[in-house]
Amino acid sequence: MKLPRILAVTVAGSALLAMATPLSAHAIWFAQRATQIALVYGVGADDLDAVKRLPLIKTVTGYGADWAPVTTSLRAAGPIPVVDSEEPIAAVAAIMDYGLWSKTPDGKWHNKGRDEVPTATLAEHNWKYAVHLAKMPTGPVPLFEGHKLQIVPVDPAIPQKMGEPMKVRAYYEGKPLAGATIMSDYVNDPDEVAVKTGADGTATITVRNQGLNVLMGIYVGPADDKAKVDHVEYRSSLSFVLPHLPE
Repeated sequence: MKLPRILAVTVAGSALLAMATPLSAHAIWFAQRATQIALVYGVGADDLDAVKRLPLIKTVTGYGADWAPVTTSLRAAGPIPVVDSEEPIAAVAAIMDYGLWSKTPDGKWHNKGRDEVPTATLAEHNWKYAVHLAKMPTGPVPLFEGHKLQIVPVDPAIPQKMGEPMKVRAYYEGKPLAGATIMSDYVNDPDEVAVKTGADGTATITVRNQGLNVLMGIYVGPADDKAKVDHVEYRSSLSFVLPHLPE
């Protein structure tokens, strides 16, 4: 699948935040907040402070209906970053590098690699991705540069009613990925029994909501630095909104 030309807006960077809660279960996704598209960080209904995590956002990219790049940025609005763009956008995507995390026997997480926490029972590098379809696509959803893990609809004609089946494909480094975990409702049912992708990278889920749908793909891959982590965990969301009946 051909990669679109990306115009990436890098958000201001700084040192990783020193937080002491388990974070691998959290992810990022886009959702509407007061007529604006917001970037959410959390799990289930737990929306945490995404603004203080803005330094971890590596890129945010917007696209028009023809997948041409649209200049896009994130602006802090209270505890929520909202999307600003010069033109209407049909889709927006973001990449977050959540860094290295090590878990010690007492159950606490530390924002360091195993080389700095030798007693760690688990050490991982977390990457989080988000793609939001602000408008229903009229053609195939492309793979975005920098998104090592991405979930795309197999059929561009996304079902418009909850309860209908939807086939998606997981890609890792541009190739179909077997064995990826696919969740159909990360916001309302974060403990759901997920499905796995088959040999061709596809899985069929049921559209859960006549409103915001947040699908989540999860893959645990090889360590990018064996001296520091045991593995790399990737979480990639695909969100879209189904219309309700006219008021």
